[in-house]
Amino acid sequence: MNIRSVAAGDEGGATVGRQERKRRRLYDQLYDTAVGLFVAHGFEATTMDQIAEAADVARATVFNHYSQKVGFLEEWGARRRARVAEILGAQHAESLPVDDRLHRYLKEMADLNTASRAETTVLMDASARYGRLLQDPSLEVELTRIVEEGRRRDEIRKGVDSDQAGALLAACYFSTVLRWIRQEPAPFDLHQRLRGALDIILRGLLADCAGPGEA
Repeated sequence: MNIRSVAAGDEGGATVGRQERKRRRLYDQLYDTAVGLFVAHGFEATTMDQIAEAADVARATVFNHYSQKVGFLEEWGARRRARVAEILGAQHAESLPVDDRLHRYLKEMADLNTASRAETTVLMDASARYGRLLQDPSLEVELTRIVEEGRRRDEIRKGVDSDQAGALLAACYFSTVLRWIRQEPAPFDLHQRLRGALDIILRGLLADCAGPGEA
C-alpha cells in the first residue's frame, strides 16, 4: 500500500470517527431533551414533535435515533444500569461476597433513584405503564449473573436456581421502587426497604434459617 492510500485510509477513519461522535452527541442531545420534557410535562403529554422542536431538529431526525417514544424509557433504564456497573467496577465489587455485592448493587440503584426522585417518578411509572419494565430481562440478567458467580464460589445454597433468584430479586426491586414513587412525599426510606427485602430473600422466612441469636 502506498503512502497516498494509507493517508486516504487514515482520513477515512477519522471521518468515520467524527461522524460517529456527531451521531452520539445528537443521540445524547435528544435523550436529554426528551427526559427534561417528560419530567416537566409528563411522558404521555410529551410528543415526538415537541422533542424535535425543543432539540431544534427535524421530526424525522428524532425517529431516526428513537423509532418510538418508549425508546427513551429503555435508554433511561440502560443508562442507570450502566452507571451502577461503572461505579461497582471502580470499587472492584466483583471480589466481594455475593451478599455484600447484591447489597452494594441495590444501594447504588437506590442512590440514583433518590438523587433524582422527580425523574425516577415520571420515567419509572411510564416504563411500567407504557414500556416493557417488567418484561425487560436486563436487570434480571445482571442480578442472575451475580448470584451465579456466588453459586460457583459456594456462597449460595445448593439447589438454588440462579435464574429464578435473579428474577425474584429484579421483581422485588421494581415493585419496591414503584411503591416508593407513587406517593408524595416518599412513603418510606428506599434504601432501608430494599436492604430489608434483600435480607429476607437471602436469609429466608423460616426461623431455622435465621442467623445466630435471631431464632
